[in-house]
Amino acid sequence: MAGSDTAPIQRQACVRSVLTNFFGFLGQVTLFGIAAIRDVFRPPFEFEYLMNQMYEVGVGSLSLMLTSGFALGVVMTLHTRSTLVQFGAEAQIPAFQAMAFFNEIGPLVAGLLLSGRVGAGIGAELANMRATEQIDAIETLSVDSFKFLVVTRVIACTVMLPLLTIFMDAAGMFGGFASEHITSNLSWQLYITRAFSNLAVANFIPPTLKTAVFGYLIGTISCFFGYNTNRGSDGVRSASTNSVVVSSLVVILADVLLVKLIFFVFPDRAI
Repeated sequence: MAGSDTAPIQRQACVRSVLTNFFGFLGQVTLFGIAAIRDVFRPPFEFEYLMNQMYEVGVGSLSLMLTSGFALGVVMTLHTRSTLVQFGAEAQIPAFQAMAFFNEIGPLVAGLLLSGRVGAGIGAELANMRATEQIDAIETLSVDSFKFLVVTRVIACTVMLPLLTIFMDAAGMFGGFASEHITSNLSWQLYITRAFSNLAVANFIPPTLKTAVFGYLIGTISCFFGYNTNRGSDGVRSASTNSVVVSSLVVILADVLLVKLIFFVFPDRAI
């Protein structure tokens, strides 16, 4: 009887502990992200190191985005064709391709790919620097390690992800055209005309700009895990894994909220 009486108390304590840890972590990441935004406008400005990080994030991820976008474009066109042909609507394949890629697939997949490639790298790199005391060495030189290491990476992810999304969208459209050209010998001019005939500005700009939020979240979360690790060399692996897992989940959740916000701000946009 005593064991059964204490079971509810133990469950409540477990739930309370989980909630406390979750909201504590959420608060720490939020303050970390706010500090990064604040320090963007505070000198000194590390332009040279920022350019290096933007090159690493942007150019280093470009081949992955182009390859993935092209492959997704081909696969989407093949699946769409198999369905629309049954209804005699194969002429709408380019329009469906453009709407799907620019509205949702391109931005979301680009964010997830960046969290996998760059997020893991940032988490592991900063965690390794913390474990080998390189961050402490930077601070002994009177350099603000947070601004030098964290802020530059957050800015790089925020700025470069929208640009990478544009390249991914373009690669997806080209992949769709290549598939359609091989299947039905559709010309490039006709494909582009059909693809963009029903698209408005609201189908391009808001979905692309929302990836800046994705980039900020990826950079902030990845830097948080790497910069604040305190487990020595063992923390490098956990920081890399946590950066990918948490940032990917947050990107998906943020996408749901931002899609709702976009529909609220642009209620009449084409879908």
